[in-house]
Amino acid sequence: MFKKTLTLILVFCLGIAVANIYSSLAAAEKDLRLPENNSQGGYEFKEITANTLGRILGVTNTGEDVQELGSPGDRIKEHQILVNKERVQIDLKDAQWATFTDTNSMDPVIDAGANAIEVTPENEDDLQVGDIVAYESEYADGLIIHRIAYKGKDEKGTYFILKGDNNPTSDPGKIRFEQIKSVVVAIIY
Repeated sequence: MFKKTLTLILVFCLGIAVANIYSSLAAAEKDLRLPENNSQGGYEFKEITANTLGRILGVTNTGEDVQELGSPGDRIKEHQILVNKERVQIDLKDAQWATFTDTNSMDPVIDAGANAIEVTPENEDDLQVGDIVAYESEYADGLIIHRIAYKGKDEKGTYFILKGDNNPTSDPGKIRFEQIKSVVVAIIY
């Protein structure tokens, strides 16, 4: 009787583990995407294959390239931040204050009521996939605040593909460095 009970418990636990691994694999596969031009001038992000089990388990040398999602660059170092009971002080030159229009394109990272500190990038090497930038577009009035989803080169030089975190596809067209006005270095809620 004890062996049967123990076997049932082990089978039950194994079933839960397999279900968790399967759902993690499915979620991880959705994160692995590369840009693909669509008919509206924007880019959709198609899935690429990778050893997602290795990614979930933290095995980096799995024999296949695994694309990690980009995170914003670390532009403010710890020694530049002073926090005490009276105030928070950030030693950052040429910083700009930004507020946002509630378009929902960057939900949940940037939403109504969020504020940010931005700086002007000096050159295209200052920008990386994952950075949130403000840029001018020929398709909209004012500045658009979206994340760099892809950085590439073509016959005209470096270009960026931008996408709102909450948008299904990227913004139309390739964005050049000259169009990028600032990069977000801190979001304040």
